Amino acid sequence: MEPSASDPKQGEHPPQAPTDGQLVTQSLSGNRKAFDELIRRYQRQAVAVSYRLLGNSHDSLEVTQDAFLKAFTSLETLQKPEAFGGWLMRIVSNLSLNYRRSRKTRTSVPLAEVLGPQAGEQTESHGGGSEWMSAAGDPARGLEGKELGAKLKEALGQLPEKQRLAIVMFTIDEMPQKQVAEALDCSVEAVKWHVFQGRKKLRELLKEHL
Repeated sequence: MEPSASDPKQGEHPPQAPTDGQLVTQSLSGNRKAFDELIRRYQRQAVAVSYRLLGNSHDSLEVTQDAFLKAFTSLETLQKPEAFGGWLMRIVSNLSLNYRRSRKTRTSVPLAEVLGPQAGEQTESHGGGSEWMSAAGDPARGLEGKELGAKLKEALGQLPEKQRLAIVMFTIDEMPQKQVAEALDCSVEAVKWHVFQGRKKLRELLKEHL
């Protein structure tokens, strides 16, 4: 039995309705109702993404409101209007992670878990999984501490956005790969790649401390 066309999923809309790209263009032209429609389409998804990161409904709603405000004021920076949904979810993820950090400051960062195995240890195993997503076998395990944690935080800030978010969500916040993929609007394999590339870059940035 085919699914009913009268029950669109979050972010979807009837064929006769304007596309996200059209709504973005209308919003940039001063049509506030167009942006209200974008809010209506993505509010539930945005709250869900934030809730997975914060685990608190009140905080999630507050962060989501901030995310929509930031999206509205930054709308002209969106290069692909049709990609509004994924762009918004990255804003939600960023703000949620910042909020999470502000309410629970970490005194140290588990460097071994962040960096994962060293080069040459990224071998495919465990039924299609990959060792680059494992934290085992890192010789930097004994180098953790406040000073090194500060260096790591600084290095994380130098990574491309998706690499940084993937590492923070998967490694530090221990979110399942599937949830990270949903938050970043990409595939699980893409999450693995972002983590792998991010760890590679982090090792380069932190080589003096390893």
